[in-house]
Amino acid sequence: MWMIVPMLTTMNCEYRFFDIQHFFMSAEKNGFTTAELWCGPMHFFLDYRCHDSVTALSKLAINHGVHIVAICPQQTNPNPYNVAVRNIAARKRTYLYFCNAIDVAHELGANIVTITAGWGYLNESAGDALLRSIEMLKRVAIYAEKQNITIALEALQSWESNLPCHTSLDLAHILDAVGSPALRVCLDTGAMDAAGETIHDYFTNLGTNIVHCHFVDSGTESHVAWGDGRRNMAADLASLVAEGYAGYLSVETVDSAHFDNPEKADAQAMRMYRHCLGGLQS
Repeated sequence: MWMIVPMLTTMNCEYRFFDIQHFFMSAEKNGFTTAELWCGPMHFFLDYRCHDSVTALSKLAINHGVHIVAICPQQTNPNPYNVAVRNIAARKRTYLYFCNAIDVAHELGANIVTITAGWGYLNESAGDALLRSIEMLKRVAIYAEKQNITIALEALQSWESNLPCHTSLDLAHILDAVGSPALRVCLDTGAMDAAGETIHDYFTNLGTNIVHCHFVDSGTESHVAWGDGRRNMAADLASLVAEGYAGYLSVETVDSAHFDNPEKADAQAMRMYRHCLGGLQS
């Protein structure tokens, strides 16, 4: 019986103290053929007005046999682009920033841009901030639809946002409120774990709206390298396969323990992944 297995995909956020060429060299060395680009300015500058050369980025990736499949813009506190921001000028900048990210994805041939619901100020009602978030997501989704790009909404952990955007049911509510086919979901296993949910919970509540995955281990901290946490990632992978998920599994490792040797974390993830594939196919 033919089995579709999601593809393990590298991310550059762990490589923030190395240049972007080193990231792609490491990706090639470790056997990655796909990448999700985190828009850290040390690698690829992107703001609401301009961005670095997409042609140069694409050429570098291709030279190392890597296809960029998703864009992860900088967002949430303390980054400057907050989907739920209140200030009118900041709302304009945030909208233009995500439009710019969508344009970059379109030019690269990547069809996913990840997004979050943002965060509200502690001296206001979270409900008011959520309404602003939904309004912004509607506007960004309209632009994404025109560019044939999917924006994938991921949950945030409770310490990252005071909005109701922590669980799969929270995401389902936001999707219903926005009502756009361009807005779907990124299943982040770190946020999922923090909320006490399972992959089955996500697929029960969101089904085919799940189009992307940040596939990370969790321990005393979230988003650690595969094998450094307490999750049974082999079981997670098997669950995703059982649910019929056929998208990408981005290793969004942000553990400072690997900042001086990020390729080690990627090599570890690829080794675990290949070992799991053997078990799934046997």
